[in-house]
Amino acid sequence: MEMLTDTIFALSSGPPPSGVSIVRISGPSTRELLIRLVGSVPADRHASYRTIRTRNNQPIDNGLVLFFPAPHSFTGEDVAELQIHGSRAVLAALFHALGDVPGVRMAVEGEFSRRAFENGKLDLVEAEGLADLIGAETEMQRRLAIEHSAGGLSAIYDSWAERLTRARALIEAELDFPDEDDVPGSVSDMVWADMAKLRTEIEEHLAAASAGEVIRDGFKVVIAGAPNAGKSSLLNALARRDVAIVTEIAGTTRDVLQVDLDIDGYLIKLYDTAGLREADDRVEMEGVRRARVALRDADLVLLLVDMANPLIPDDLDQTSPHVTVGTKKDLIGVGTDRYDLQISTATGDGLPELRQLIGTLVAERFGGLSMAIPSRQRHKDSLAKCLLALDTAISQTDVDLELRTEQLRTAAEYLGRITGRVDVEQLLGVIFSEFCIGK
Repeated sequence: MEMLTDTIFALSSGPPPSGVSIVRISGPSTRELLIRLVGSVPADRHASYRTIRTRNNQPIDNGLVLFFPAPHSFTGEDVAELQIHGSRAVLAALFHALGDVPGVRMAVEGEFSRRAFENGKLDLVEAEGLADLIGAETEMQRRLAIEHSAGGLSAIYDSWAERLTRARALIEAELDFPDEDDVPGSVSDMVWADMAKLRTEIEEHLAAASAGEVIRDGFKVVIAGAPNAGKSSLLNALARRDVAIVTEIAGTTRDVLQVDLDIDGYLIKLYDTAGLREADDRVEMEGVRRARVALRDADLVLLLVDMANPLIPDDLDQTSPHVTVGTKKDLIGVGTDRYDLQISTATGDGLPELRQLIGTLVAERFGGLSMAIPSRQRHKDSLAKCLLALDTAISQTDVDLELRTEQLRTAAEYLGRITGRVDVEQLLGVIFSEFCIGK
């Protein structure tokens, strides 16, 4: 871990050139730096127009300067923000002036957020939500990230941990004062009834984790079918009409190609796979193998069938949710109801309906869900362990009460690990290394 006594600085806005760049400074030397750079410390939280100068009194630029005194700042330390012109030369000159001061250095990834966590300004879920908010590309990703970064998810975990702690306290009171009249035996029954209710709540919450992961990481739609069924044409047609997000295509159709689409605010990861058939070419065999892996992991399979030459690979696993799409509609004279949907990439016929169908299927699965749901494997793992400990405490009725309350303590500790209230040292480096510099 870097030294917390250092004063750190970084570019917190996008890369230059830009109209305005925001440089953030945090740490014990912030006031001293402001006096060196702009002559004095501006009034707290008031934008002040100043000339920023080098040590030799040479002007670097004019801009707005803000000062946020500890503890009322993003990091909980003294923080300054300089809003200056976003040119590479201006930033280079400012960074040179800052880096010259002993005990002042450029921040590493996520260090501002790390300090906010260390100083109790953010918990881990809020910090992760902030990272997700910066990276959000679709409306649903934004909503999920806002819920997490604003503490909506943490509030749930805190309230559950409090219920577990309260249950332990009541049971321990009963253990300590078994003969007292004011702690009736029915307290224990009430406590275990509440714990059973809590177990159901956590189970339901954990069941929503797959939705959180899909919103954050994307809903996987795989285009499958025999060779020449029109898979690549469909991928290209949808991409051309829908590239709301960056498109990444790699390799040839012997590999799995992928495009990211934004459909109704959800991130849809569309995969085009190699034609499924018995291949004798080694490269194609590998392509078919990868196609099968993609199909296994798919949230939805679009099974394409060339209506002019209807071949369906007999070894296609029909268990995954799939929609049968008849292609090359422009080549056949009369329609047929053998297919869920008929399209023509040549004329565009049926494509809006296909897009709508994907949107509807995603919305049916995840629409109406609260956004206070887990979205990372880390959350799921800790919740599963919490649930196991809670279940053990509830179900082992013949076991010594002290051992059962110990299981309740364990359950609360796993909840605490999610928000970072306990035992998180080993998680910190991993989480904050995902951040960009200056956040």
